[in-house]
Amino acid sequence: MPGGPSAGGYAIGASGNKNKFAGIAMTTFSAFGGILFGYDTGVISGIKEMKAWLRQFGFPSTDLVKHKTGYTISSSSESLIVSILSAGTFFGALLAAPTADILGRKWGIIFACLVFSVGVAMQTAATAVPLFVVGRVFAGLGVGLVSCLIPMYQSECSPKWIRGAVVATYQWAITIGLLIAAIVNNFTQYRDNASAYQIPIAIQFAWAAILAVGMFLLPESPRWLIKRGRDADAAVSLSRLTGLPSTSPEVESELDEIRANLDQEKSLGESSYADCFKFTHNKIALRTLTGIFIQAWQQLTGINFIFYYGTTFFRNSGISDPFVINIVTNVVNVVMTLPGMWGVERFGRRRLLIIGAIGMCICEYIVAIIGVTISVENVAGQKVLIAFVCFYIAFFASTWGPIAWVITGEIFPLQVRAKAMSMSVASNWLWNFGIGYATPYLVNSAPGSAGLESKVFFIWGSTCFCCIIFTFLCIPETKGLSLEQIDEMYQNTTPMKSLEYRRRLISDGPDAVNGVKHRDDVTDEKV
Repeated sequence: MPGGPSAGGYAIGASGNKNKFAGIAMTTFSAFGGILFGYDTGVISGIKEMKAWLRQFGFPSTDLVKHKTGYTISSSSESLIVSILSAGTFFGALLAAPTADILGRKWGIIFACLVFSVGVAMQTAATAVPLFVVGRVFAGLGVGLVSCLIPMYQSECSPKWIRGAVVATYQWAITIGLLIAAIVNNFTQYRDNASAYQIPIAIQFAWAAILAVGMFLLPESPRWLIKRGRDADAAVSLSRLTGLPSTSPEVESELDEIRANLDQEKSLGESSYADCFKFTHNKIALRTLTGIFIQAWQQLTGINFIFYYGTTFFRNSGISDPFVINIVTNVVNVVMTLPGMWGVERFGRRRLLIIGAIGMCICEYIVAIIGVTISVENVAGQKVLIAFVCFYIAFFASTWGPIAWVITGEIFPLQVRAKAMSMSVASNWLWNFGIGYATPYLVNSAPGSAGLESKVFFIWGSTCFCCIIFTFLCIPETKGLSLEQIDEMYQNTTPMKSLEYRRRLISDGPDAVNGVKHRDDVTDEKV
């Protein structure tokens, strides 16, 4: 996820042994920031169905069949409250590039925690919709910054042989946040005062504090330190990440490699946003659009429909205890992200994305068909519906959930990486906002709404079919390649032929890019 040279020019420990778990543990901890987004998403899904929250921010309803709490909220207010967080994250993502370059990756994340906490304070103290909405905007700004800075920090500090799995831990942290929120909501939902929703909201202070304190103790990105001319600090930082003395030849070699890549970056000069869309030999436009669209398609799979509106959807489908079902779906999400973290380095990015899109497409069409052909009183049918929703979540969690972020952290060239990364993540939040805002109007049966209810899954199924086509045409296989090798791949082949070219790069060894240059030098000398 994005905002300065997101994935760094060089993977730390690329030439080292596969046993530097201290560095891996450090960079993996930073993924804790995913809990900020996941928990907030899960909390709003539950508290907006609580009687205490509806009584405070909504209005009384006489239709006790549809609104069992005796209170409701308009579709417009629901859309605004749920989706406004994503509007904040959109701008937070765009601000991440200057934040990362000025404050650094580490202090940028700590700053994001402070902004997020301001938003949490506002939501906790709110007694009317306006302050609650402003609080969600501030929380969104913090989440947007974190969503860019953490994958950037991870990609710059983790070894290439496990880079994909480390970056994927951010998505796993999101799923854990969703699960914790579902459990907390279930425990507080029956309180008949403001604490029913204030407790789940205020708990977010703890997540921000844990991340901020943890990042304070972690080293800064060596790449950023070298970029700022702080070579001695970079050596100490790299020493902590690799478990080697700061004066060791391995550390010096890697610092030299980082310096060489930064010199190359400087030789390319400053780039503009327009440069991200130029059709050049290294396919910058294709790579920028791939990053923007893979984040858009991730949202268009419909997954946040379940996590924003799952409690509402299950209640409207006749499920007697939608809060418990919400916990079940979140458990599936957490557990099935683990195979994705393992599989991304075992089976590759491209293959898993195609398999995941096919699985989601089938499951969503089945959910839609079940929803329109059986009544809400049909208990067996509703159980089947829940089962296929869980299958759908499992496919997403093990493929498109983590891998979209991995791809976004890998594919951009040095000269446009900061800007392309920020645009890609901003695309995710823009679509997140659009879907969050539009969903009540799509599924609710109130006047002015489309009343699609479960038929909305026909839309999500169709978008997942588009994900299959997009992956086949636009996503290369980058498993096991350094960021420099990925750049060479884009220059010399197409995504559809990337598997064969990747095998060539692997067979040439880790120094394939430099090796080509050396061979050319030798040829010149012989001539």
